[in-house]
Amino acid sequence: MRRFESYRHSWVYERRYNSRMTHALQTQALTRRFGSFVAVDSLDLVVPRGSLYGFLGPNGAGKSTTIKCLTGLLRPSAGAIQILGIDPVADPVQVQRTIGVVPEDLALFDRLTGAETLSFVGRVHRLDPKVWRERAEELLALMDLGSAANSLVADYSHGMRKKLSLAAALLPAPQLLFLDEPFEGIDPLAAKQIKDLLHRFVQAGGTVFLTSHILEIVERLCDQIGIIVKGRLAAQGSLASLRGVDGADRSLEQVFLEFAGGETLSTSLPWLMT
Repeated sequence: MRRFESYRHSWVYERRYNSRMTHALQTQALTRRFGSFVAVDSLDLVVPRGSLYGFLGPNGAGKSTTIKCLTGLLRPSAGAIQILGIDPVADPVQVQRTIGVVPEDLALFDRLTGAETLSFVGRVHRLDPKVWRERAEELLALMDLGSAANSLVADYSHGMRKKLSLAAALLPAPQLLFLDEPFEGIDPLAAKQIKDLLHRFVQAGGTVFLTSHILEIVERLCDQIGIIVKGRLAAQGSLASLRGVDGADRSLEQVFLEFAGGETLSTSLPWLMT
């Protein structure tokens, strides 16, 4: 098995993005309704270029709906979005050329092999065949999927599927990467590989926008945090700013519970203690 660190000089990390833009992503009053239900309510997101932005919230808060609006899977009901200076509603094709997406459901084709999946992505993005073949080979090795390259995705474990989906998102060399629950259901080794990859992606000039319920990972990984509660943005900024002047020792969990309104159990369940 090749070591993950041996790929530090690959195209995945060395690509630089020259731009004067301060923000990779910005929204104004972003809103998404489903009938009378407001899933996302007037979000003003600001994601600095070159940041690892952790987007947090309780179940049903609107995280996945927000990502779907940002990545073009859902049309906003109101508000404005700028992604790398582009309006995704007005120019969705150009936005798709600059972003990579790993959705929560991974969106993989079970009857393709790992290698065929990356081939499909390369062709969809109209990359030069020599380019996408080289990148696919490197990404499969990087993710420790080389030995499973010719196996059907249906036979992959959850962790392998997660890494293949990330490889597919990275293959076109995006500038902004959206990850919906990238650490759910994967083992510590795979999580470490993904964290290392994301750090190097950001060091090379990329930006990451991710959601996760694993606050310990977000706390160690992300430099910017946004917290959404019942569709509205409850807090946003660096972790230091969210902790407050006197809160240097507060964990991200404590900060999150403060803004998300965490409650204690309403009953002690005495029957469970007998």
